[in-house]
Amino acid sequence: MAAQQPPAPRGPSHRARPSARVEKREQVVIRIAGDSGDGMQLAGDRFTAEAAAFGNDLATQPNFPAEIRAPQGTLPGVSSFQIQIAEYDILTAGDRPDVLVAMNPAALRTNIGDLRPGGILLVNSDEFGRRHLTKAGYGEDPLRTAEFEQYQVHEVAMTTLTAGAVEPAGVGKKDVARSKNMFALGLLCWLYGRELALAERFLAEKFAAEPDLAEANTLALKAGWNYGETTESFAVSYRVAPAALPKGTYRQITGSTALAYGLLAAGELSGMEVFFGSYPITPASDILHELSRNRQHGVVTFQAEDEIAAVGAAIGASWGGALGVTSTSGPGLALKSEGIGLAVMAELPLVVVCVQRGGPSTGLPTKTEQADLLQALFGRNGESPVPVVAPQSPGDCFAAAVEAARTAVTYRTPVLLLSDGSLANGAEPWMVPRLAELPRIQPDFATAPPSEGVAHQPYARDPHTLAREWALPGTPGLEHRIGGLEKSDGTGNISYDPANHERMTRLRRAKVDGVRVPELAVDDPDTARVLVLGWGSTYGPIGEAVRRLRAEGHRVARAHLRHLNPFPENLDEMLRRYERVVVPEMNLGQLSLLLRGSHEVDVRPVTKVAGTAFLTEELADAVREELTAKEPTARERDKAAGAVAAAVTR
Repeated sequence: MAAQQPPAPRGPSHRARPSARVEKREQVVIRIAGDSGDGMQLAGDRFTAEAAAFGNDLATQPNFPAEIRAPQGTLPGVSSFQIQIAEYDILTAGDRPDVLVAMNPAALRTNIGDLRPGGILLVNSDEFGRRHLTKAGYGEDPLRTAEFEQYQVHEVAMTTLTAGAVEPAGVGKKDVARSKNMFALGLLCWLYGRELALAERFLAEKFAAEPDLAEANTLALKAGWNYGETTESFAVSYRVAPAALPKGTYRQITGSTALAYGLLAAGELSGMEVFFGSYPITPASDILHELSRNRQHGVVTFQAEDEIAAVGAAIGASWGGALGVTSTSGPGLALKSEGIGLAVMAELPLVVVCVQRGGPSTGLPTKTEQADLLQALFGRNGESPVPVVAPQSPGDCFAAAVEAARTAVTYRTPVLLLSDGSLANGAEPWMVPRLAELPRIQPDFATAPPSEGVAHQPYARDPHTLAREWALPGTPGLEHRIGGLEKSDGTGNISYDPANHERMTRLRRAKVDGVRVPELAVDDPDTARVLVLGWGSTYGPIGEAVRRLRAEGHRVARAHLRHLNPFPENLDEMLRRYERVVVPEMNLGQLSLLLRGSHEVDVRPVTKVAGTAFLTEELADAVREELTAKEPTARERDKAAGAVAAAVTR
């Protein structure tokens, strides 16, 4: 293939070619894919920033390999970034892309199955030589096969065009290759009518200490935009109008960043220093990274040598009067279990963040799952109940973190906050709250010593919350001991008395059961007979699926559980309103198991453990089956029961 000559670098024009038609779209889903070292996440993040600044509603979902650097051009090394932008409120990053940018054959092979028929395929044709095709498992160039006639294929020599464009910057070959992601970004910006000023400013700031790299990336960015403007390949460009979002100050935010900000806000609201003890683990490490950049806001970050040391340090900080926090993923939560049990026994505030990923063991470090629910509830020795809270979207991670901290401080208990990889790495527009408008968190430290001749009672309880008194070590007259052995009620002395152990066990259970949580709200405008109930990151896919089903004329209700321990008081009442309750979750039915055990209702689990979030179409299909299913007759039920009885007898 003859090399295409890059257009002369210049500022983007506000006026498209007369031959290029502009079409308006309500929404679009774009996926950028390439080698994990090709900067796909950066290019996707910058397009997200452009969309956010423009005013679109958006949702993103990155996907990257667990390997630090898989062999170049191979299937395991493919990294991708998907974004949906829209002129209306959206809840997910979309099911299937309308536009796929494939930087090499491996990226094409791993993603082409998701591209919608008729979708736009942009490929870096420079990478489609025999060597790279073989690495990806292609015996021939797939772009020449009949399969690809269903797509709008645009072969662009991105590497060659980038090299020509950045030549004035005088950078080396490696840096030239690294700049081609900016060419792809520039082309996407042209295709969807986005200005480049924001991206140019970002590059100038990112490479402030290396002006030649800043120039190279900026030239590549402009070359991509100008290619779209001048080539005859594109007959159409597209525009997605801004969304009508509620008034306020917005920023693009990921779940991990929102969670970190929520912890900082909890420190401000309580007047307490935040101590964050953590051991690096994917996908929770970004919380540690973000908090370490904000030490001026009253947070101490401590990277421990292991998970056990991390939770121990956080418990020690809480004993000393700080807000102790630790974060991990599923494997680390298992290691922290005895430490969490210590905090239950000592009745100290502690926030434990678990960003769930695929398991068991080290499993799928960069993939998402919801399979730590039962571990969060029961994964400790003895009776060690803790409240469990789960955010529903990346932005909601902020409010969930504040709520977890408030509950921990108010009730003197560890609280488990269950995020997951989909929430942690996904992004959306987030309305920045006003800190002054959020309710204060009252630690209510004990300061007054008891009357003369009266012994201090460190386990004296608030009659409303059952929270024990919290006296800081060294407070005159309030000195006391603490540890992991059973406490005597009131005095806190070590006790092996069976009746006392029974009492303390039931007190700790009653304290958690008594945590005040809001009632479950159900969205049911049409008196439906089927309820879709979710938790955590299934919120977005469930919401989009219910919208689709209602648009088809189906009557379906939806609700979402934020509090998984204790459940809302009205949960049983809400569940019994419906003939069927469909529960989608990214595990093999853990919430369904809990609901069946605590409520005599017809729960239908919809499960997925593929390491990826639910697609809207998957859930819509599953719920549609329940909506159209006929109830068995009494005769059919009796026949089925008889068959079961006969099988048991045999």
